[in-house]
Amino acid sequence: MACNISVVLPTGAKMPALGYGTWQSRDNSLETALHEALQAGYRHIDTAAIYQNEEVVGKVLKEWLDSGRLRREDLFITTKLSPFAMYPDKVEESLKESLEKLQLSYVDLYLIHFPITIVTDEAGEHYGHSDMDYVDIWKKMEDQYYSGKAKAIGISNFSVKKINRLLKNCRVKPANNQIEVHVYMQQPELIDLCTKNGITVVAYSPLGSRGYNTFLEGSGHQPKKVRDILTDEVMLEIAKKHSKTPAQIALRFLVQLGLAPIPKSTTPSRVKENIDIFNFSLDEKDMNKIRALNVGPQCRVCEFEVFTKLSEHPEFEF
Repeated sequence: MACNISVVLPTGAKMPALGYGTWQSRDNSLETALHEALQAGYRHIDTAAIYQNEEVVGKVLKEWLDSGRLRREDLFITTKLSPFAMYPDKVEESLKESLEKLQLSYVDLYLIHFPITIVTDEAGEHYGHSDMDYVDIWKKMEDQYYSGKAKAIGISNFSVKKINRLLKNCRVKPANNQIEVHVYMQQPELIDLCTKNGITVVAYSPLGSRGYNTFLEGSGHQPKKVRDILTDEVMLEIAKKHSKTPAQIALRFLVQLGLAPIPKSTTPSRVKENIDIFNFSLDEKDMNKIRALNVGPQCRVCEFEVFTKLSEHPEFEF
């Protein structure tokens, strides 16, 4: 079942309201899963330079485009400027490298992945560069938009304060802000600001990112206690009512809020399940029950603790 709902960007472009996320996916597992995703009807694919998987994404896309199964205009492809490349003189080259790996002449959306430039010292510690300003980076992002290599540009992990400052210092408004949003952390204030300023919102970790602890452990960090959306009694109750899974209810909730969630899975059955949310609707009673599950920032999953000293930066807000 294809995604039949779109989120309209300020440019007029239509972004499918459900995307396929690729964080933590690489090599053969991603290649197989992405074929499954395209077969299932996904047309919005999200990647990033820092994921180190753009080449795999590009390989699969080329196969589908070369075979005639898809046209380029059927796809909505997002990638992101690496936090390690957050320097004005690296923006153009970084996008060029991403396009080469993706084997595309343009991306539909290019994002600043993180508002702080990350630097690694000789001891392997990560910290925020004190002299780099995301406003200066944005000016170079605007150049990529004007060149046509990015049909739209946006931001990721930007707060209310940072967005307000950027809006006062831009020629081109951000078309999108990609942020963590899920049942337990619904971010109403941030989403309201984006909506009022015509900034669309993509929701990452829309199911609470159950694999985040695997990522932490693989990076040598202690796992954290994360609330499980998929076993929540309210979600189970609503899922039973609609003969759907809690994951499908969680994704449908975000879509009905006007957001574009990008769930990630390499399990074929879950890839298909996640997109099968366009043949039912949640009523206002359902929506209100899920709204009441909002806890707030204390339920944030991605706190960027793998970047060891990043929290010492004055602009760090997680």
